[in-house]
Amino acid sequence: MTKDAILLVGAGGHAHACIEALESRQQYRIAGLVGSRAEVGLKHFGYVVLGTDDDLTRLAAHYEYALISVGHIQNTDVRRGLYVYLLELGFKLPVILASTAYVSPHARIGAGSIVMHGAVVNAGAEIGDNCIINTRAVVEHDAKVGSHCHISTGAILNGDVRVGDGSFVGSGCTVKEGIAIGQNVLVGMGLSVRHSLEDGCRFVDSGKL
Repeated sequence: MTKDAILLVGAGGHAHACIEALESRQQYRIAGLVGSRAEVGLKHFGYVVLGTDDDLTRLAAHYEYALISVGHIQNTDVRRGLYVYLLELGFKLPVILASTAYVSPHARIGAGSIVMHGAVVNAGAEIGDNCIINTRAVVEHDAKVGSHCHISTGAILNGDVRVGDGSFVGSGCTVKEGIAIGQNVLVGMGLSVRHSLEDGCRFVDSGKL
């Protein structure tokens, strides 16, 4: 059976992790990447940067599937914008699961989201569209993660946690069960979140800013 070709939109470090996840499952054939003008023609693990965002209309005539391979830390503006634009161009944004990720059959994952190696999405959990569930992250039972979120490496969302759209939970964080994290929140790495966080706040080493 011929594998469907998929275009990676973004050619930075996060794209490397996306390539690894895609290669591990071998459900899609990586057609190439989209990057900056200076990156066109360069190769990432053997895959060529085929063009820039300005070429996406042309590329949409040749490729049905795309994955946003731009990372998200400070804000989600780039990923949100690409998500809307790719859909407007007619691309399909599939769910990507690394071969060692575990996603319960009773969980739901939205379009364009990727679940990296060693991550767990447990029963009753829901992940929105265009999310990154990064390496060894845990989304426990009945937790709800909105769209355009990044749950970073080794972060743990315990049962019934709620995370609003566009939020980032840093590496190694632990979020207490039942806590609500608002929209567009940034939680710094290694922190314990024991109280709910309002929309737009930054919870970092020195506290909520």
